[in-house]
Amino acid sequence: MSRIAENNQMTGSPWKTLYQPVANEMDRVEGILRREMRSDYPYVDELVQYGALLGGKRLRPALLLLVAQAVGTTNSNHLVLAAVVEMIHTATLIHDDVLDGAAMRRHLSTVNSRWDTDASVLLGDFLFTHAFYLASTLDSTQACQWIGRATNIVCEGEMRQKGSRGQFQLAEHEYFEILEAKTAELCACCCRLGAHFSSVSDARTEQMTEYGRCLGIAFQIADDLLDFTGDESTVGKSLGTDLAKQKPTLPVIHALQVASGPQRRAIIAILSNPQEGSLKQLCSLLRDQDAFQYVRDKAHQFAHQAGRQLEGLPDSPARKTLQRLTELVVQRCY
Repeated sequence: MSRIAENNQMTGSPWKTLYQPVANEMDRVEGILRREMRSDYPYVDELVQYGALLGGKRLRPALLLLVAQAVGTTNSNHLVLAAVVEMIHTATLIHDDVLDGAAMRRHLSTVNSRWDTDASVLLGDFLFTHAFYLASTLDSTQACQWIGRATNIVCEGEMRQKGSRGQFQLAEHEYFEILEAKTAELCACCCRLGAHFSSVSDARTEQMTEYGRCLGIAFQIADDLLDFTGDESTVGKSLGTDLAKQKPTLPVIHALQVASGPQRRAIIAILSNPQEGSLKQLCSLLRDQDAFQYVRDKAHQFAHQAGRQLEGLPDSPARKTLQRLTELVVQRCY
């Protein structure tokens, strides 16, 4: 059994159950990934196979396939594109781990931790470029255009976040713009591809695109909260990296907006010079400002907006799963 297949068995059981409406299609996507994420050269093959272990829940290919089935039927184009978006997502994770200096993801050492930064950068580039090659094998160039644009927006969002480090006065609307770019854009693209290649109307395609965008924002809000409140043994990746990298995320942005002078200064002092034990101190201050509940409420709002985009779809197991996903992304906040 390949490492990719092992990973799918190891980390996928709850999600695999959730993806039951597209289980056969997901298995075929795994087959494409096993075929494509390899190399004839042992060192490269080890890197690529290991990188495949870090993909985790396979949410993005599942979104593409579930949307396709919810609005129509899946076809061979969907299978290829599902593999493409998973490769792109994995590449962004590998590069993110370098930016964050993260040591763990999916309960495994990150590529930069197990090898080094050079290997991580090259592996991410390998996956990006191979994904675009695979997308180009389709008859239509539309997918390449949308994926290319989405990937560019993701990178732009990451650069905006890099540029915002230490800027604790960042406005809430700017935070959401960054989230929409770096996380939600790829989710939106997955849903757009799923709908478009099922040959539905432009209006329906845009409706499903908005579902993916709102779901992606809710997902990232929850992720930013988990960086403060999560447990590494449960979440399976390095936490506290936002504080270490001085990223202004929603819990901090809101707390600074509502805190009194002394509390505000205390929060900024911790953010400006994080030390061992700073995360616990900061969490206490954020709770005093009800920042965590505010973040949960925001995640609920975007998840609800995602669910509203499913109105008008025929009742089906795929639609039920898409609705269930809007609930699960918020449950991660608790």
